[in-house]
This record gives sequence, structure tokens and C-alpha cells, in this order.
Amino acid sequence: MKQNILPAIRLTLFCAVFFSGFYTLFIFGIAQAAPNNGKGEIIEHNGKKFYANVGQKFDKDEYFWSRPSAVDYNAAGAGGSNKGPSNPDYLKDVEGRIENFMKHNPTVQKSDIPSDIVTASGAGLDPNISVQAAKVQAQRIADIRKVDISKVNSLIGKSIESPFLGMFGTEKINVLKLNIALDGLK
Repeated sequence: MKQNILPAIRLTLFCAVFFSGFYTLFIFGIAQAAPNNGKGEIIEHNGKKFYANVGQKFDKDEYFWSRPSAVDYNAAGAGGSNKGPSNPDYLKDVEGRIENFMKHNPTVQKSDIPSDIVTASGAGLDPNISVQAAKVQAQRIADIRKVDISKVNSLIGKSIESPFLGMFGTEKINVLKLNIALDGLK
């Protein structure tokens, strides 16, 4: 046993120094080489700064709605609700979101509502929605803004972000960028 304790202590100390010091500095150095020093993409709009990689609350009818947040879009308290899909409170929340969505989008059938527009993400701060989630909101936005739906659909098409390296993930749309582009639509 004595012959195993000293190597274990040495390995523990080596790992503590390596992963707490050298590895951390290495990752920090990589972040400093990234755009905006690894702080994410910052977008300025109407005199305010927004992080494009953090979900923002959009719930007005003239904008594309964001994905719901279990933490009310508070980046300091990111996290999910930790309620499983069979939890009665969770099911009640989702059903309420579906009813609210259908009330504001009367032309949409319940079966056409994508899950990401009525369920919160794991962190509660997802800045993206699916292409389908944007398309089911297009008619409401076109009607309220009194623009042709083809313009709104064209804007959706231009806002689609492809999967990372063409194979990791799915197509998505950043809601903040889409709504800023929507404000510029005439």
C-alpha cells in the first residue's frame, strides 16, 4: 500500500497544478485570440448592447418570439427547470404556452407548433429558434407590420444559420439578429 500512496499523491499534485494553472492559461490564451476576446458577439441596436449568444426576451406580437426561458432570460442564473416531461407542473406550463401561442397565432394548428417555441432549453438562455418556429410566426408578423408575407419569409431564409461544419447540429435562426433585421424591413 505504501508504494501506491506516494505515486498517487505526486499524480494528484501534478494534475492540480497542470489543470488549475497551465491548462487554464492555455484555454484563456485561445479565448483571447477569438473575436471580442472570447466574450461572444456583441450587437449594438438603438443605443443598447446585446450579446447575440445569450437569449433575449421577445414576446411582442410584432417580433419573432424567443424560446421560453426557465430563468426569465437571466444570464446570471442560467439553468433549466429540472422538471421531467411527465411532471404535471411542467406539462401545465407547456400547455399554457401552447394556448398562448395559438391565441396570438390563430392561423396555426396545434400540430404545427414546433416544440422549441413552447419548451425551455436546458440552460434557459438559448438565443436560437428552429426554422419551423420562425415560419409559423411569419403570418402574425406580416399581418401586424402590414408587410407582404413573402418579405418576412425571405428574411427568415436569409437568417438561417447552417450546422457547424455542415454536420454538427441543425439549422437555426438567431432571434435577436432576425428581429433587428425585421426592424429594418420596409
